[in-house]
Amino acid sequence: MELITLPGQQAQGKVWLVGAGPGDIELLTLKAYRILKKADVVLFDALVSEEILALAPKDAELIAVGKRAGKHSAAQEEINQLLVTKAYTRKNVVRLKGGDPFIFGRGGEELETLVEAGVEFEVVPGITAASGTSAYAGIPLTHRDHAQGVTFITGHCKLESCPMDWQAYANSANTLVVYMGILNAASIQDGLISAGRSPNTPVAIVSKATTAAQQRFIGTLGELAELAADPALEMPALMIIGEVVGLADSLHWFNPETSPKTLDATVKQSLGQ
Repeated sequence: MELITLPGQQAQGKVWLVGAGPGDIELLTLKAYRILKKADVVLFDALVSEEILALAPKDAELIAVGKRAGKHSAAQEEINQLLVTKAYTRKNVVRLKGGDPFIFGRGGEELETLVEAGVEFEVVPGITAASGTSAYAGIPLTHRDHAQGVTFITGHCKLESCPMDWQAYANSANTLVVYMGILNAASIQDGLISAGRSPNTPVAIVSKATTAAQQRFIGTLGELAELAADPALEMPALMIIGEVVGLADSLHWFNPETSPKTLDATVKQSLGQ
């Protein structure tokens, strides 16, 4: 798709690429909150909660452009063009993404389009899903006794046509976090075990992390496909694979029933809302 700009004109607005965090509204950064409160238009992904969207001005234009597996969504080229078009007609354009826009969020692709079109932009990082999920599930991603490293991968691609280097991910001293891997759970399980990772390696699938609907499904690598097929599992969900998952029960602190639905009134007051 060829990028369309307005000949002889310059973009009047600025695009803010903003990470909305993993779900809990109180994990939104102060800068993200400030930028969202002055938005003229917000292009948001499917994982951004209604509570966070409600922070935008009432007269702001809200445009859903999210991508969800198996569901119709805007093509990336369409999103890129929409960002440029809005930057020519609005002042403050917010591209709001779940988690962090530079970690499996296609933020780099969208910024490349803005550079090509001569549009000013700024990036506001957010707490990525891996960090937020692991913290709220009681699973430290690294630990001196259990994991000296951590790797983030996406399991979204068709693994038959996009071979993974399972040998590189089979290190027992490394934690593996898999984004968007539920549909490929069986292939991930087989690939890691074939590469030498023990089928007894602890694993966790965390659903709707950091929200009142959070659930944990804990087992072993040999049970990963079975865990992913649990009818109670709701999207979005993240996989954590490694010995650190063995700490999940003793370090678990989050009670979904007490998860706040809105920003605390005192926080709102301190931020001048």
